[in-house]
Amino acid sequence: MDVLHLIDRLEEIAADARKLPLGGGVVVSRQQLIDLVDQLRVALPREVYDARDVVDRRDEIVREGEHQAQERLAEADEQLEKRLAQTEVVQAAQTRAREVVSAAEEKARELLRSAEEQARGRLDESLTESRREMREADAYSLQTLRRLEDQLESFLGTVRNGIDALEARSTERPGG
Repeated sequence: MDVLHLIDRLEEIAADARKLPLGGGVVVSRQQLIDLVDQLRVALPREVYDARDVVDRRDEIVREGEHQAQERLAEADEQLEKRLAQTEVVQAAQTRAREVVSAAEEKARELLRSAEEQARGRLDESLTESRREMREADAYSLQTLRRLEDQLESFLGTVRNGIDALEARSTERPGG
């Protein structure tokens, strides 16, 4: 359902609400209001939810990178122990272990950077889309309020004309 349509429904509920005798308050059905809020929640742009998923996924990618790094470190330790057993290749084993550790750390950093960039990109897209929709909603609300203001001014003019007509009639009557 369209968010703007739901805002129209909210306006209709407010317009149809029973007015309280004192002040400008109205009585609105709690269930109607809760249902409308639920519908608004469902109608939110998918990008808002996607941004949350990207942030959640970022943590998963980081954990995955750390897991891979740990696996590679474990592999490196295992290789190192095997090579230490062979005294003539100890130097080569140490070098290889450092390379594996360095590669694993670099891979983890790359995964983390990539996840953060994706999260920022999705969040920026979501924010841009949310701002655009908020501007549209604001413009629509302003247009609706202006129409309501015009109607109220028209009603007020009609009421004033009625009062003027009644006052004029009461002054024209003899004894009145």
